[in-house]
Amino acid sequence: MGLLQQAVKTYDIMEKIGLVGKYEEGKEPLAPVGHIIANAKIEITIDRDGKFVSAQKVDKKIIIPVTEESSGRTSAPAPHPICDNLGYLVGNDERKISLYLEQLVKWKDSEYGDEKIKAIYQYVSRRTVLKDLKNTDLLKIEKNELKNEKDMVCWRVIGLGKESGAIYEGETLKKYSEYCIEEKRKDVKQPCFITGNDDVIASQHLKGVVALNGNAKIVSANDSANFTYRGRFCDENEALSVGYVASQKAHNALKWLVANQGETIGGRSYICWNPNGKRIPGIQSPLLKNKEDIVLPTDYKKALQEVLLGYRKDLNDQEDVIIASFDAATTGRLSVGYYGELKGSDFLERLEYWDMTCCWFDNRYGMSSPSLVSITRFAFGNQRGNDEAAKIEVDDRIQNQQMYRLIKCRIEKARIPTDIVRAVVGRAGNLQIYNKGNRQKLLFTACAIINKYMFDYGREAYEMSLETTKKDRSYQYGRLLAVLEKIEKDTYDREENRETNAIRMQSVFVKRPAYATRIILEQLKNGYYPKLSSGTRVYYDKLIGQIMEVISEFEEDYNKSLAETYLLGYYLQKNDLYTKKTENEQED
Repeated sequence: MGLLQQAVKTYDIMEKIGLVGKYEEGKEPLAPVGHIIANAKIEITIDRDGKFVSAQKVDKKIIIPVTEESSGRTSAPAPHPICDNLGYLVGNDERKISLYLEQLVKWKDSEYGDEKIKAIYQYVSRRTVLKDLKNTDLLKIEKNELKNEKDMVCWRVIGLGKESGAIYEGETLKKYSEYCIEEKRKDVKQPCFITGNDDVIASQHLKGVVALNGNAKIVSANDSANFTYRGRFCDENEALSVGYVASQKAHNALKWLVANQGETIGGRSYICWNPNGKRIPGIQSPLLKNKEDIVLPTDYKKALQEVLLGYRKDLNDQEDVIIASFDAATTGRLSVGYYGELKGSDFLERLEYWDMTCCWFDNRYGMSSPSLVSITRFAFGNQRGNDEAAKIEVDDRIQNQQMYRLIKCRIEKARIPTDIVRAVVGRAGNLQIYNKGNRQKLLFTACAIINKYMFDYGREAYEMSLETTKKDRSYQYGRLLAVLEKIEKDTYDREENRETNAIRMQSVFVKRPAYATRIILEQLKNGYYPKLSSGTRVYYDKLIGQIMEVISEFEEDYNKSLAETYLLGYYLQKNDLYTKKTENEQED
């Protein structure tokens, strides 16, 4: 199936469940056929005879009936059937009010009209809306001109017994859907590309699938003046013909999914859903949330499988998972940047594979996998400011492109792009430009990325605990960098936050490790060693000697630039040093 077919399938299933037209706290409702979601600003209450009772200011999203023309209206007058802007009720444009009443009386006189519709028609046809609202503070009039004519007006009718209530709730919505479909049946039918059945073809399709790109459409074929289809087809329906009902179902389902389950990252919107409404994990966040008690790979694997077990109860081999991303290249066109369909078991297996291979131990949150957003930020973003509250920011256009690549990599079980690995490692090679919080997050992300790179490209796997005898020159030099940094740190006062010589020379250390080591050691011996106790000096000398003994085995590569694995050695040695310090303090 394709995107629109899956969206129609989702709508039909939600309709059977009873979610179409139902309001839920904190969620946007799924609009029925012939309806959209609008933000109401004014609610007018009238009685059963169409007499004004009261008016109040509101701010809520409601379901309103629309016509095919009004759902995509721009500057040309095209009134909604019942709830509409003030400009169609009290504005200076008499044509708008006349068109509104003509449309309303047609619905009122049909077999689908009810007492609420009749009462609203009686009230509006008396043309007293402006006079009634002038006694409230709901109109903004300056120099005899209405300034808030785009405020949406909704209705409430009282005095009808059980049928009393708001127009945007109850049976009125269902009646308009039936009325709308019945009116469409009078038109000529053609094959629908979505359902495969003959149906009345939609001449316009809904906009606003993604609220961020309100006027952009997925399907649009009204550009008959240029070269959208001319030269290949006689009219737009030969290029693409979508039935009105199928179009309404598909677009309303997608709007509902994006509003309630979508993630917007860098201006691009992502949705991931199951057509039957089953709970599924997100595509960019790690499966396992932060748990401080997970410190071993075996614990991490067990916890990850427990989380997956909860999802696998519902997402079996028969369940589908749909992934799509949307982006507006122009203000009027919404593109589908990515689309994929997977069986539920395959989807979970691929998420698990990513989280098991792209993970590392974080001494704040335990073992986990970095989010895809944090990977793109640390690979291509910059820190704005120098204080502790400064965050990493990245250009939306860059984040759009890189998130697409990483999501595709995670979903399709592809190897991680090497340019992203190099970018993260490069940023981690200059830690002094980051504050303490971002520095820790960057190191964790870099180590997780290196771990996945090793796994994907068949390189040697590295343990997530310190290996003092590891036969890797870069790894051992990373350990040495952590020790040199710690020696100087031990001489600082508690409030002292200046950068150590080891971190200041990190970029040189990566390119010429032997040369940088000699300089840093000279500075430590002359300026900082005298401040240490004799026992501490002996401990650090012994540790440096052990590291240099392993490095000396690589005589031919002694001063060669370091590989990315130096970050693993640095991270693990640093954790080990501070862990031992904590244990000693507890013993004292």
